[in-house]
Amino acid sequence: MIHTLAAYLHDLDPVAIPIHGAIAIRWYGLSYLAGFGIAWIILHILAKRRLIHLTTEQVADALIAIVIGTVAGGRIGYALFYRPDLLIDFSPNFPFWGLLNFTEGGMASHGGMIGLTLAAFWIARQSKSSTLHVLDCIALVAPFGIFLGRIANFINAELLGRIVAPPGQPAPAWSVRYPTELKERFSEVQPLWNDEQYIAWHTLLDRFSLPTDPADSWAPVERAISALHRADPEARAIFDILLTARHPSQLYQATAEGILIGVIVWWMARTPRKPGIITGVFLITYALGRIATEFVRLPDAHLQTARILFLSRGQWLSVAMLIIGAALLWWVRTRSSGATTLGWRTAKTNTAHASSKDTGRS
Repeated sequence: MIHTLAAYLHDLDPVAIPIHGAIAIRWYGLSYLAGFGIAWIILHILAKRRLIHLTTEQVADALIAIVIGTVAGGRIGYALFYRPDLLIDFSPNFPFWGLLNFTEGGMASHGGMIGLTLAAFWIARQSKSSTLHVLDCIALVAPFGIFLGRIANFINAELLGRIVAPPGQPAPAWSVRYPTELKERFSEVQPLWNDEQYIAWHTLLDRFSLPTDPADSWAPVERAISALHRADPEARAIFDILLTARHPSQLYQATAEGILIGVIVWWMARTPRKPGIITGVFLITYALGRIATEFVRLPDAHLQTARILFLSRGQWLSVAMLIIGAALLWWVRTRSSGATTLGWRTAKTNTAHASSKDTGRS
């Protein structure tokens, strides 16, 4: 394994387009927008080729339900699974309810999937289609959004991975040094510092503090991170000394939950399947990927919860998802009598064969 002091120093700015003050277009929001856009394009193409039981007009309505299910389910799931205090957090300031304060983040992918399941029931009822078939359609487009969301997590430098090397020590070339760890996990990394790191820390405070900063304020760290985003060489030199090297867990999850699952479900959909098969495979592969990657991903610093039998809360939610996926596959294979759907490869072959016959007649 190659070790180097030049592990990647995360200097990506979460803001894509600044507008005014705290108002900005962020990569995280753009990732959601792009994910929903890709979902609409794919479902529209599938509907146009009559590979799904939705018309092109119904796809537009379905997308609205998908957006609402994803956002509402993800936010409510985050509150129920991790931050129940948000449900009773009311204030006189906008947006008045902690549950609606998206600016501080907080979305749970498991909650989003519950929201998507409810959306699928509504879509199926409106389109007079099978709920399992609609879930299969969603399972085909979900990996694109999940992948983009995890890439946005990486750009935001959130959901940090476990430490692989202490500050100032050689680290694997694939590891990443995240400046946000100073705010999120200061009590975890400070004990790893030696004299060199303490000197760098006081240099940061001297360089980026203002006389008006309250005591124990994180404002100097935030200014230093902003300076890093502007390619300030002094900020870079300080962070190079201060930071640990960590697993890029967001990229692991982007690969496992986005690319790998996408390849598997689209490979499964190449031939006609009973409704529910694609959904079951999606649930199982997502659960396995999430369980595996969370061994190197840390929970949010403010969500420290005890592990049960060495598994985190997110992993146990994934275990439940795995069981549901396996039960669904068993039921579909042994009890379901629904007609097969999808089969993009078969449809392409049939179209080419039909075109060849038409050409022969002309």
